[in-house]
This record gives sequence, C-alpha cells and structure tokens, in this order.
Amino acid sequence: MSHFVVVGAGQAGSALVAKLRAEGFAGDITLIGEEPVPPYQRPPLSKAYLLGEMGLDRLYLRPEEFYADKGITLRLGQKVTAIDPAARTITLGDEVLAYDELALTTGSTPRRLPAAIGGDLGGVFTVRTLADVDAMRAAFTPGKSVVIIGGGYIGLEAAAVAAKLGLTATVVEMAPRILQRVASPETSGYFRDLHAAHGVRIIEGTGLERLLGTGHVTGARLTSGEEIACDFVIAGVGILPVTDLAEAAGCVLENGIRTDAQGATSVPHIWAAGDCASFPHKGGRLRLESVGNAIDQAEVVAENMLGAGKAYEAKPWFWSDQYECKLQIAGLNTGYDRITTRRSEGAISFWYYAGDTLLAVDAMNDPRAYMVGKRLIEAGRSPDPAAVETVPDLKALLK
Repeated sequence: MSHFVVVGAGQAGSALVAKLRAEGFAGDITLIGEEPVPPYQRPPLSKAYLLGEMGLDRLYLRPEEFYADKGITLRLGQKVTAIDPAARTITLGDEVLAYDELALTTGSTPRRLPAAIGGDLGGVFTVRTLADVDAMRAAFTPGKSVVIIGGGYIGLEAAAVAAKLGLTATVVEMAPRILQRVASPETSGYFRDLHAAHGVRIIEGTGLERLLGTGHVTGARLTSGEEIACDFVIAGVGILPVTDLAEAAGCVLENGIRTDAQGATSVPHIWAAGDCASFPHKGGRLRLESVGNAIDQAEVVAENMLGAGKAYEAKPWFWSDQYECKLQIAGLNTGYDRITTRRSEGAISFWYYAGDTLLAVDAMNDPRAYMVGKRLIEAGRSPDPAAVETVPDLKALLK
C-alpha cells in the first residue's frame, strides 16, 4: 500500500492530507509537525488569541479526532532531520520512515533580531507560533510598555492589541513609511492615522541601533540616537521560507522551494506547497505568505500527487484586523502606477491600477468593495477608475 508523507503540520499540511482523503486516496498518510499541538490557525495568534477572545480549542483547524477518523497518522513534536531521495526515506530521530510521495509544507520562520544588537535578551519576542504568543501573553499587562520593531501587518496587529489592552506601544519602522513593502502610501496613511488615534506612536525612517539591558531588555536605542524605555520588545521584521530539508535533499531553491506549476520540486516524488514554495506565475515566479494560498495550493498538490496533472493558478487574497478596522486585500499590487479611491460611510477602498489594468484592491471596512474587486481581478476585468469612484452600487461593475 502506498505511503504519502507530509512534513509540516500547518495550514497547508492539514489541507493537503484532508484533500488526499477527500479525493479517495486509500493508502497510508503521515503528517509530521515539530510543534506538540495539532494544526492550528496562525492569523488569530496576533489578534483574537492574544486578546483572549479566542480559546485554544477554536484555534485548531480541525478536531484532533478528525485525523484518526480519516486514518491519518499525526506525528507531533517531532523533527525530520534528513531526506534520502534515492531510498525515498526520511529520518525522524532514530527512526527511518519510507515514503512513496513526500510533500514539504514546512512553512516559514520569523526573522530574528541579531544577538549582536541584543536580540537574544529576555523579553524579546517574535509572533509566529502558539508557543511564541503564549510566552509573551503575560507581558501584555496594562501600564506596561512595548517597542515593536517593524511596521508590517504583524507589527501593527501586535500594536493594536497592546493599545486595546492598555499598554504603551511604539512602532519603529526603518523604511520611510509603515507597510511600504506591501501597500500604497494611501493605505499606509490610513493605518498611521488609525494607530495615532489609539495612542500608538509610530516612528518611520528610523532603524534600531541596539536593544538595551542585561539579561532582560529594558529599552531600545534607535539610529536617530533616541532611547525608548520598554518592558518588552516584539520583532516583526519579516519571515523566511523554511527550506533547509529541501536544500539538503537536493531540491532547487528560488525564493523558497522551487516548484513547477503542479507543485513538484526538482527532485522526483517530492512536492511543496504553502509559505515555503515558489511557483510559476504570469511569466515569473511567486511565493505567497497567506492562508488562502496555503489551502488552495496544498489542495492542488494533493490532487497532483494522485496524478491529476493540474496547474495551480493563484488567486491572492489577504486580511488584517486592527482595532475596529477589517482590512481585506484582493490581488497583488506589484507594478501599480495609480490609485483610485472610493469612499463611503465608515469605509474606504484603494484600487491599484497599472495603466488601465486593475491589479488589486485594499478595502477597509468595505466587504462589498473587496468582493467586487476580487471577482473583477479573477475575471481579468478592469472597470474605468472614474466608475469605481462614482458608481452608486459597486455590483454594477460586474455586469
């Protein structure tokens, strides 16, 4: 009987094994994860879970009994240390496990602040795993102060939680503006104003020189010379795809584990999906860090492990919750040269165009703009920007 092994028990890994069974695969399936808990949602970690609004049981993607009911062997709290592609085996501690097909859904890991500038001090946290957030929860006490290094979505979400819980929060962003890598100046401005209204201080165009303290962090010295006292620090300076196993197995890397359109790596019988995988997209290559991609790509890879021969076509979407604002993003804004703004009561959306082509939409508290924008982008349709601004009902753009 065939044995399919999936390494990485996150969103992609969970979606992949479930899809294998849904497609009728009757062989053995083993899902291996380094964390000691079943696959869980990551986005709520820096939001609802940290706020105490979501319990651990609601974090799990599926009840633990789901895996047993489907005949999926969960190997949790275990690390794969080697892959032998010729023998088609993996090594877990002292155990060698044979596979017929292997999928790597190893995800990503947060960039950490260098030890040379105090990154290894106590009270310096990243936001990626359940253990990360459990470790920092006790620090989120009213009256405490936090310095957040990095003004991306993770950093801003952590700042929003801190402010809501009564902490003093300062966000330090080295780039000229927050969200510079992922959003327009208009979206950056919206969130800058939102955080200012909640008492968060945002410092842009300034880097971290070093963290201060002996044993435990007590402050941060910035490249401007300013020193900010704090009780703890959160580093939100990006993530890196986890590729070490794939590289050691001989898989070609290119901004992650390089796959073809079907999710196959350069090594026979090894596949990849999720944050760790880069795939062909519109004449180039793309690696997406999102829940939607993790699920959709993993399900296509599952089908292809069973011989479907399907190409994966990404339909990117993202979201972020900060205070009372729900941001929903459709599409990818790479290469935009103009922004069209649509305003309605309590809502605003920014529509990204390259020439006459609609690329992406950032919708703040505007689910209709998000839904319409997503459908237009996926259909390859681009409404006149003037119509976006003025049409009474956005759904008219779909006709």
